[in-house]
Amino acid sequence: MTELATRAQAFGLIADGVAAGLSAPWRLYLARGCRYLSLSVGDRIEWNAWRTHLGCPEISVRVYDAGGEIRRASVAEVLLDGCRISVELVEEVSTADLERLLVVDPLTEPEER
Repeated sequence: MTELATRAQAFGLIADGVAAGLSAPWRLYLARGCRYLSLSVGDRIEWNAWRTHLGCPEISVRVYDAGGEIRRASVAEVLLDGCRISVELVEEVSTADLERLLVVDPLTEPEER
């Protein structure tokens, strides 16, 4: 794709991914003027597939409290012809997941006794 100047081209980009076997995003947001396209996906497998398909070099992860629930938002972004495209996954995380983040390698670290 050489340009994302129109809504049809932006939606065509998503249709091409779905035609290639990727799961359709559960939410799609296209900003007026086609300068920002956001896809929300349902799980980590879909997130990895879309970010690989789009060639997203920038990845960010944010962990936050949402009214007593801990969530992790993973966002991968790429800039194509002046249009910023992001693929987002929001997951609920347990406190056990957070504790794993503090351990460098849970398979090699000794257990506390």
